[in-house]
Amino acid sequence: MQRFVLIRKFCELTGYTPKAVERKIESGVWRKGKVWLNAPDGRRLVDMEEFGKWVEEGNPRNP
Repeated sequence: MQRFVLIRKFCELTGYTPKAVERKIESGVWRKGKVWLNAPDGRRLVDMEEFGKWVEEGNPRNP
């Protein structure tokens, strides 16, 4: 599986909506450089490995 995927592909794989992903990014639930990053062309990518860790470890803002 590809480690870094565009938000559209991430949503296809996980069932999250693009709006839900953007909320997690904008609110800081997903940190830049950890769960997501900007590609050189400016598009946002989700790191599937870090997303998996986030799922397994839980969200520290929502214990």
